[in-house]
Amino acid sequence: MAIFSFPTRGPDVIGALDIGTSKVCCLIARLDRGAPQLLGLGHQRSRGLKSGMIVDAEEAEKAVRAAVGQAERMAGVSLDSISLAVSCGRLRSASFAARAALEGPVVAEADIDRILAAGEAYLDRAGRTIVQMMQSAWRLDSAGGIPDPRGLAGRELAIDLTAVTADDGPVRNLLGVVERSHMTAARLVAAPYASAIAVSTEEERRLGALVVDMGGGLTSFAAFGHGRLLHADSVPVGGNHVTFDLARELVTTVPEAERIKTLYGTLVRAASNESEIFSYPVAGDEPGALHQASKALVREIAAPRIDGLIDLLLERLAAAGLAELARRRVVLTGGASQLLGLDQVWNGRLGATARIGRPQPIGRMPEGVCGPAFATVTGLARIAAEPAIVPGNARGAGPARDRGYLDRVQRWMSESF
Repeated sequence: MAIFSFPTRGPDVIGALDIGTSKVCCLIARLDRGAPQLLGLGHQRSRGLKSGMIVDAEEAEKAVRAAVGQAERMAGVSLDSISLAVSCGRLRSASFAARAALEGPVVAEADIDRILAAGEAYLDRAGRTIVQMMQSAWRLDSAGGIPDPRGLAGRELAIDLTAVTADDGPVRNLLGVVERSHMTAARLVAAPYASAIAVSTEEERRLGALVVDMGGGLTSFAAFGHGRLLHADSVPVGGNHVTFDLARELVTTVPEAERIKTLYGTLVRAASNESEIFSYPVAGDEPGALHQASKALVREIAAPRIDGLIDLLLERLAAAGLAELARRRVVLTGGASQLLGLDQVWNGRLGATARIGRPQPIGRMPEGVCGPAFATVTGLARIAAEPAIVPGNARGAGPARDRGYLDRVQRWMSESF
């Protein structure tokens, strides 16, 4: 058996890891004048996950090690830390204000640290893990729109914060798999946010857009306005549920149903669907025995599941007061978004301007891996290469703040595992 030994990644090499229900994807890139250039890419079928959550840590670890090892062999480097996408744990977002009286005549670093720590403490009371915490704007004595208040005189400092949180347990399990694969998570990023950075434009996020990431077992979404994240959420329904519906209704195996979905899946009403016939084996039949079905039948099975998913998303958006975004700009991405006619269904139901979002490729990225299924990991690489792409990331407010967070994660991991 060949034994590979690679140098550990240098400061100009970044790693990104997306552990999804359907696949695990690892991307390694080198920064060339601040722009990421692909060095290695590995992806494996996921194991040990259900609806985005780890249910078998050993199997999940095997899939992660395989994907990371594949990327490392291609890149010729060994990863010790990565940026990690988080989609598990019932992602939720919250917007709130944190404020405090200044301890001196002008705003000091200690004042900023104290206010951000107060924001974290407020969220900690809910018993959830902070995945991302981003600032909208600083206010000093009620005067808003201040990009950096350090050194300014005043009496009270306040900040508007938007945080994405997740249930503690699923995130602990996710980090545990990464740790047992001999890596650390240097940065956590909400998966729908990473996907949005990859497939939407800055102009779309400024004018207002909804980015929907449809994975295998989970669909997550991120709502944007004025260039910043307004809301993030997820529902435990994805492309695998369409596959299971097909397997049940056609009485076939799940792998065969996945093949049928890939080759004949459509949401488009067309007369030709009735005449487009395919053959498939029925579970339990004699080997070689085949049954027939039409593309129209596949649509009849898949359409109700997609309609139900859209209804769930609309309910979540309405509860957040953002229902109007679903009727404006919508970007659909993720592996399950490739079901033919999905954008047409969204447009037909809501009159929105919906499109299928493909990630803008990073340097040296092959065309074959520039599809929606690789949106999250591509967005992770972009965020790692350009931290400022996350506007007002409160974690990045200063080295002490970021280090404190990472120290807390490491203590958490050592206590748990």
